[in-house]
Amino acid sequence: MSLLEKVTVKIPASTANLGPGFDTLGMALSLYAWLEIKPAAQTTFHLYGDHLTGLPLDKSNLIYEVAQMVFDEAGVSVPELEISMYSDIPLTRGLGSSASAIVGALAGANALIGSPLSNDKLLDMATLLEKHPDNVGASLFGGIITAAWDGQRVDYIRIEPHQDLQALVIVPDFQLSTSMARNVVPDQFDKSDVVHNVSRVSLLVAALTSGRLDMIQRAMSDRIHQPYRASLVPGMAEILEHASDHGALGAALSGAGPTLLTLVDRHDTRKAELEQYLTGTMEQEGIHATAMWLDPDMDGVVILADQDERPFLERIKGEVNA
Repeated sequence: MSLLEKVTVKIPASTANLGPGFDTLGMALSLYAWLEIKPAAQTTFHLYGDHLTGLPLDKSNLIYEVAQMVFDEAGVSVPELEISMYSDIPLTRGLGSSASAIVGALAGANALIGSPLSNDKLLDMATLLEKHPDNVGASLFGGIITAAWDGQRVDYIRIEPHQDLQALVIVPDFQLSTSMARNVVPDQFDKSDVVHNVSRVSLLVAALTSGRLDMIQRAMSDRIHQPYRASLVPGMAEILEHASDHGALGAALSGAGPTLLTLVDRHDTRKAELEQYLTGTMEQEGIHATAMWLDPDMDGVVILADQDERPFLERIKGEVNA
């Protein structure tokens, strides 16, 4: 085994479901976290950025635990690690913060020991931890991922997003736990609702694959989870119904929320109008929210060159400000 001195990885955020693709569709977004892992005499953590405050600084930290899973799977021992992380991905907002941490730890730890595990194996491990493949698949491979999981193995296809596709997300200033968002979704559905979602997600995948942006609005309609989660996010029902009147190709709850996602043609002339509509709708509900224009990330997790001997924050500063 060739153990490297350190590994630094860059991991994109992600949005899941895209409306009807509950637990099956994900897209990587141009919002990032950076993680450095290096062998050490004693395990220490350096967590930077407002989005990482309050996380554990001992071996119960998710990054450490996931890295050890990789070492165990590969049959090697690296018990002590120095872990540095900076993230621009807000926690528990529906932008895949936990998925990005899992993917970063898996890819970083694997690279540290010479990459004995395949990316498909890393995806299976990530999905076992996250319990659905959409966010982790998108963060790992970039682009749009459609995936199916049988409890052990993930079958997936990566779709290259259309070059004109852009995302405008509106991030409310409150957190929403995934467990709470899942608890409001019923266990059983009417057959008509199931058929509705199957037909829409089939249409959405075909539209995304063929670049038929004109079909996205009708294809993003959902009856399985969003109607039940709307009560948890004020303004959501209004935005899902009317965002297309202000220039959106379609709108959805991003993952478990509370972030709302709109897909946009980057050449549309009403982008400012759409942003004003989204923030204004939230303001009417008494909620402060941040609008962010993001592109689909095409690369997924990236192992960065580590010849640079500068401290972690200095090395990634140019990336963060880019």
